[in-house]
Amino acid sequence: MKNKTLTINALDGHKLGGYLARPEGTPKGGVIVLQEIFGVTGHIRQVTDGFAEQGYLALAPALFDRLESGVELEYSDFGPAIKLMQKLKLDEVVQDVNATVATLRRELAAIPGSGSKVGAVGYCWGGSIADLAACRTDIDAAVSYYGRATVGWLNEQPRCPVLYHFGALDPLIPPELVQQITAGRPGQTVHIYPEAGHGFNCNDRHEFHAASSELALKRTLEFFNRHLG
Repeated sequence: MKNKTLTINALDGHKLGGYLARPEGTPKGGVIVLQEIFGVTGHIRQVTDGFAEQGYLALAPALFDRLESGVELEYSDFGPAIKLMQKLKLDEVVQDVNATVATLRRELAAIPGSGSKVGAVGYCWGGSIADLAACRTDIDAAVSYYGRATVGWLNEQPRCPVLYHFGALDPLIPPELVQQITAGRPGQTVHIYPEAGHGFNCNDRHEFHAASSELALKRTLEFFNRHLG
């Protein structure tokens, strides 16, 4: 597996960084990995590498680059992380995700025999952005891990299949919000993990729950294999 950093060019002239992980063989498709509010951390790079190991060309865009380049916060830095998230305009985030999709499709097209479909997977804030990308971009599938902000645009509908993961013990996304998101996404798939809280997929956080993380990843890979190839 090979990885590198690259520059993603948005239509408005903004340039953002991206971490690209390439599989050993021919990619069967592309996966965009959307960050938590802490930036493209070591964990997010590890997740990106993991999807490359599963045969996908994987790209993690640095979505905070519009405000500050190279953001990589500690998981205890909630205040600064939330401020960065709140300063970003959703339309600009969508523009950067669209640019990421285009970049990943070009990278795939340059590799003979590779698959052409692109999916997105996101965690926490990125989980919500994965849902938003399903509504506003031309991705082929999306996976959302504990994305609370999704409640803000339930009047929009995804254009592709979406898989949702929530922890039953998540204090940030109580059952009534999960029910609201589920009701607002008819026909999509929602999984709730009884022993998991918020951030249960991240092995760098104290909320990490190994069994739930493993099951969610298994379901995510099955979902991508079905919809991306």
